Amino acid sequence: MVSSSTTCFVKFMSGFRQRTAELLQVHKRGDHVSHLFDWFLISLIILNIIAVMLETVDSIHNKYHLQLIWFELFSVAIFTIEYIARVWSCIELEESDEPPWKQRMQYMLTPMALIDLAAFLPFYLGFFINADLRTLRIFRLLRLIKLGRYSSAMQLLFQVFQREYRVLVAALTVLLMIMVLASSGIYLIEHDVQPDKFGSIPAAMWWAMATLTTVGYGDVTPITPLGKFFGGVITLMGVAMFALPAGILASSFSDQLSRRRNKFSQKVREALANGHLDFHDLRELEKWRLQLGLEHDDAKILMDAIKAGTQSQEPTQCPHCGKSLHEK
Repeated sequence: MVSSSTTCFVKFMSGFRQRTAELLQVHKRGDHVSHLFDWFLISLIILNIIAVMLETVDSIHNKYHLQLIWFELFSVAIFTIEYIARVWSCIELEESDEPPWKQRMQYMLTPMALIDLAAFLPFYLGFFINADLRTLRIFRLLRLIKLGRYSSAMQLLFQVFQREYRVLVAALTVLLMIMVLASSGIYLIEHDVQPDKFGSIPAAMWWAMATLTTVGYGDVTPITPLGKFFGGVITLMGVAMFALPAGILASSFSDQLSRRRNKFSQKVREALANGHLDFHDLRELEKWRLQLGLEHDDAKILMDAIKAGTQSQEPTQCPHCGKSLHEK
């Protein structure tokens, strides 16, 4: 009897954990409960951002201070429960031979899990760290990043950064090297004539950063002919250096979109293996379209092109007698 009860309890918990994982993931077509839960979290995140901004208005903060505190407590409770539920149910997301504790540790180190943790952790740190409450309040703006889970465009951006982070880090390293060389060079050139502005290499780094980013605030500028020439060279180098990461990101965006279209095209060809698309095939393709973040019109164009290509490959005449296969 005990063994049977234990088995039923284990099955119940497994099913409950599976359903929890489904609810916490971006909703699938037909799952209305998951859809409502997603909209609840999206609305709560947006309201939190609005609350943070309104708190900076003294008149609103003084009048609705208590209501804002209660709303923050409610939000922290929801985000905490959400995080714990995601960590608990993450073992149901994919099959793995790893033990559950290790799967959960791996999930906790993923970017989105760290963002979920940052959404409420500053609230608890306020009880142990003597920090300015205004600083902790600004950290609540990190909750805005949680919306990336529900935006296909943000997910695509995360994938681009994840794929190209080595190249971007290399470009940033080169930029930092140029900034150090630029600040050192302008220090040697302008130090004697402008000791108040270029008194040291660290002080000259402000000019180097403003010049490399082509912002040029104008508060610190070279006045010697050699310094102006050097500043012009650094400005041109800054334009070239900032064009490099932009080109990398644009190329990676195009590559990721192409990969998604190819993936969807592959799924369409697999669905057309039996010669036609039934209701079940169309429903599965719609799920893949939403998961890949493709627009409805783009997906329809791909499906029509693949259908046309499949039909053109079908034989219209008998290879033996030459008669049309469509004749009755």
